Amino acid sequence: MTPPADAVIDDVVARLEREARSGLTGVLNATGILLHTNLGRAPLALEAIAAIEHAAGGASNLEYDLDEGTRGSRYDRLGALLRAATGADDALVVNNCAAAVLLVLDTFARAPDGTPREVVIARNELIEIGGGFRLPEVLARSGATLVEVGTANKVRLDDYARALSPRTALLMRAHRSNFRIDGFTGEVAPGALVALGRRAGVPLLEDLGSGALTDLTEYGLPAERTVGEAIADGIDLVAFSGDKLLGGPQAGILVGRAAAIARMRANPLLRALRVGSATIAALGATLRLHLDPATRAAIPLYAMLGAPLDVLRARAEALRARLPALTLSVVEHEGFAGGGTLPLAAIPSLALAWRPAHGDPNAAAERLRLGETPVVARVDGDVVLLDLRTIPPGRDGELAAALEAAR
Repeated sequence: MTPPADAVIDDVVARLEREARSGLTGVLNATGILLHTNLGRAPLALEAIAAIEHAAGGASNLEYDLDEGTRGSRYDRLGALLRAATGADDALVVNNCAAAVLLVLDTFARAPDGTPREVVIARNELIEIGGGFRLPEVLARSGATLVEVGTANKVRLDDYARALSPRTALLMRAHRSNFRIDGFTGEVAPGALVALGRRAGVPLLEDLGSGALTDLTEYGLPAERTVGEAIADGIDLVAFSGDKLLGGPQAGILVGRAAAIARMRANPLLRALRVGSATIAALGATLRLHLDPATRAAIPLYAMLGAPLDVLRARAEALRARLPALTLSVVEHEGFAGGGTLPLAAIPSLALAWRPAHGDPNAAAERLRLGETPVVARVDGDVVLLDLRTIPPGRDGELAAALEAAR
């Protein structure tokens, strides 16, 4: 039996809408999670977006030396900025932090004759992060042999010292993304581990992950180890992300001693991990904003972190007044940094709590997601929560239109 024409048209329209949503599209993040991995992590500053347009909208000097008129290196484009931002001797940028760690392991822990070399790391730092990325598996894929030291809650310097052998290629520290270990615990101070590595002639790699360049206590958050602190401690190589606490594009950044960076520049694997002009442009613009505390607030992550509660409350009240047909209230709310950073640190915030008149809150949240401007919110009991800290102030009108359409 042939279906009615209207049913066929409705089915085609629904399929086309699903197809459109399967591509990359912008959304409003109303979750209160500032670095939401599923929603693209750090939004870019306007300066970074303009830099992408300027460099990637046409030809650029990506691998061309304008002074000499000869072939240049894309790896030279960010070196001076990263040295200024971190205090490191040299730097290298690849496509994400996992790639950065892989490049270090492939360079230092893969022996030319195929003999496995060893990487020593504390047992309580063998992390798994989102997407099934497990550090032990990356170590295995690199050809390195994993040597675990310490226990789940305590590791001592002697544990590392006893693990050293002629096959040791690296000592390693890893940031504990997404979790904390509290209570009866102990770990080795970075400086002590650096000194051990120097005595043994073994370099020390620290995977910081989150990539903080500034003191987060300025924003009322717990202290997070910064890249500059790791370099000041004498760490040979530090790996971190571009799209977490740095607030830039997805990238993996390596900073450290010039000789170690030079070895990785010579690794053929680097070509498979390199970044393009858009990433270089956006990261450069973001780093320039970091170098001056007066311009850091232009980075959206830091604008969100620094937004005062009274400003958020005023925005929420204005939206509630603008939408009298909806049952809205303004509630105190807790957000989080996200992206594997500061997992236990709540960020005080304000949210609109919408109690839908028709259907359950999950159905209302679905209508918001499927609207012309998709809005990703949180459901708490019988209300839909829309945290204003993670929505740019200039887009409150779009949020109002989305709520009106979803009611």
